[in-house]
Amino acid sequence: MDQSKEEKVHGVFEKIYKNYDQMNSVISFQRHKAWRKETMKRMAVQPGQKALDVCCGTADWSIALANEVGSNGQVKGLDFSQNMLQIGHQKVEQLGLKNLELIHGNAMNLPFEDHTFDFVTIGFGLRNVPDYMQVLREMNRVLKPGGKAICLETSQPTAPIFKQAYYFYFRYIMPLFGKMFAKSYEEYSWLQESARDFPGMKELAVMFKDAGFEQIEVKAFTGGVAAMHLGVKPNEEINMINLDYS
Repeated sequence: MDQSKEEKVHGVFEKIYKNYDQMNSVISFQRHKAWRKETMKRMAVQPGQKALDVCCGTADWSIALANEVGSNGQVKGLDFSQNMLQIGHQKVEQLGLKNLELIHGNAMNLPFEDHTFDFVTIGFGLRNVPDYMQVLREMNRVLKPGGKAICLETSQPTAPIFKQAYYFYFRYIMPLFGKMFAKSYEEYSWLQESARDFPGMKELAVMFKDAGFEQIEVKAFTGGVAAMHLGVKPNEEINMINLDYS
């Protein structure tokens, strides 16, 4: 079942890559940019730091991170869709960013050493992976102790009327937008299913804790249609290393 989800997601993004950026703006009514901007404020990225953007797609968040870490910092963007990365590569080349590298890879098995990054982000990608917990654990593994993992994702509104409107929009309107703007009704029908089935804010916060994060912050956006989850990797490993040398 997991493998079929992975194949299906891969097929979806390999097909919709040309219209992905436009559709993001249409579907979220341009709000996704404001959500990411607010999330970046809370992250407080500093020049010279290292960041990984998992499921980076066409690299918009990777580029924002590269601008924050500056020329002395380093950003890696990873995605398993070559077509999505192709769009990202074009953007990076046009901007002349030397501190950002886009890599073809799988979020379930990140090709990086333990304790490598100050930040690991995943934007609107966690809902599309076969195993949420596996990806969160991998994000934890490659973070330095004290580093932050951030997930920006669609969520489940809790207010009854808002919730009903949200589900109606995702189930009926979003696929129509996909047909109108991207000629991809089936692909956007499937993407609304992945959004509908994704855990709510409280459930995802528990998953962050189970994956080994602490100091978990949750910020709901636009009535809960999207949410940021931020978790910190504990410093225990640094303390253990210090103890070993004492």
